[in-house]
This record gives sequence, structure tokens and C-alpha cells, in this order.
Amino acid sequence: MPKAAIYARYSSDLQNPESIDDQFRLCRNLAERKGWEIVAAYQDEAASGASIRGREGMVQLLNDARAGRFDIVCAEALDRISRDQEDMAHIHKLLRFAGVEIHTVTEGHADELHFAFKGTMNALFLKDLAEKTRRGQRGRVEKGRSGGGLAYGYDVMPDHGDGAGARSINEAQALVIRRIFRAFAAGETPAAIADKLNRELIPGRQGIPGERPRSGDTR
Repeated sequence: MPKAAIYARYSSDLQNPESIDDQFRLCRNLAERKGWEIVAAYQDEAASGASIRGREGMVQLLNDARAGRFDIVCAEALDRISRDQEDMAHIHKLLRFAGVEIHTVTEGHADELHFAFKGTMNALFLKDLAEKTRRGQRGRVEKGRSGGGLAYGYDVMPDHGDGAGARSINEAQALVIRRIFRAFAAGETPAAIADKLNRELIPGRQGIPGERPRSGDTR
């Protein structure tokens, strides 16, 4: 009986973590129909498919493939494995060298043609997504709103139906900013200013220097 590993990934905090379970269920159903024995399962949560970097599940899968733990890798679709052409080719090459086949629920047995075509389509998708994201951010910035993230000295205002990203001045942080500009105008170097603020434990966007972020803190 062929030994199979299943892999699942969802790309961001905006997606439902239950997506991992849904993908695994589809892969298990396919394995049952094909008569494969599932010997391993790997996953990457809130991980972009644009790069293999930071995807511990995929890295471990490739290491175990080299060790000969399984004969097949199964995923819901090729874009779950990667959206980057270079990474997709790299993963395909490593698995092929290890004698491991790739099967997906949507594409079936993935060969070189599948990888080449899907890699091109995914690259175009990422390019289009990046352009739309930049266009949306520019529009928000031109309206005086936050384009993503938040600069020190501002708070995000609630969305009252007039669009997200509105900002208001954080008066406490504004005092620190004015102090920084006065010190710089007086001839102090940025390093000296930062050192003085750190010694006084003035909190920045990441909190007080040396303090561990609170759970859920996205500063």
C-alpha cells in the first residue's frame, strides 16, 4: 500500500483556521479512494504561499521526503503547496528526486506540465493581488487614512461607515515626537535620542524596551 503524507495551509489571519481541517478531510477522502495509507500530516497556519520561508510544516515535509517516509504528497490544490514559481519548482524537484509523487484533490496527479502552468497562473495572481493592494493603500493614504500598519503618534479610529483606516493623533505620543524633533534640531544624533528614550523607558510601538509583548498585542 502506498504511503502518503497530507499537507494543508491557509494564508492569513483573515481566513478561517478550520480551513486546515477542511483540507485534511478532502485529502483523507482522496487517500481512501486511492487506497493510500496516510503516515504523516503537515500544516502551515497563517503562512503566505508566496515563499517557503517561515513555513515549518513544508520544511519538515521536505526533510521527511528525503528520509523516505512516504511515497506520495497530497494537498487540496497546488496553490496550497506554493504560489511562487521558483519555490514550486524547487519543491517539485526535491520531491521528484526523492521519488515522491504529488497528487491534489483538484488537479489529480501533478506532473511537470501542471507545475509549470500552475506556477505561471499563481505568479500572475500574486502580481495582480499586489497591484490591487498597493492601489487600495494609495487611495486610503490620499484620503488621510492609514494605508496599513500605524505610525507612532496615531490611533486608529472606529469605522463608522465612512471607511476604515481613519486616524487620530495620540497626544501622549505626540509629546514624545515633538521632543525628538527638538532634540534633533539641537544637534543630538538619532542614536543618542533613542538611547535616552530607552533609558527613560519611553514606550514605542512595540512597548517598553525589553518588555515582552502582551498576548494578542499587534503593535
